[in-house]
Amino acid sequence: MEFNGNKPIYLQITEGIMDQIADGEFPPDGRLPSVREYAARVEVNANTVMRAYDWLQQQHVIFNRRGIGFFVLPEAVKRIGEMRRNVFFRDEADYFFRRLASFGLTPADVAALYEDYLAKREE
Repeated sequence: MEFNGNKPIYLQITEGIMDQIADGEFPPDGRLPSVREYAARVEVNANTVMRAYDWLQQQHVIFNRRGIGFFVLPEAVKRIGEMRRNVFFRDEADYFFRRLASFGLTPADVAALYEDYLAKREE
């Protein structure tokens, strides 16, 4: 995993884990790799991964079974979608819509582009 300097590493790890959950790599009720296993996988200190797991637990995405490990909550995919929607509309939507307007795109143009995108994803 490559990291950038614009965001703390543990938050970049949480984004990666949420992607893996959303993509089904870590299914609901599935066990996550141990802190040490995941740290070795992404080549960071185990304390950094523990901080990421703690953050995900506080956000109600994963839970800890003491002595066994961390698991994905059944409602994690829904929770991740809600969190990402909230961030998008709070932090990114205004810029996104300004850019679309500057390109001269109409709502119909944007709808057609989005429909094309969704169709390609299903292929």
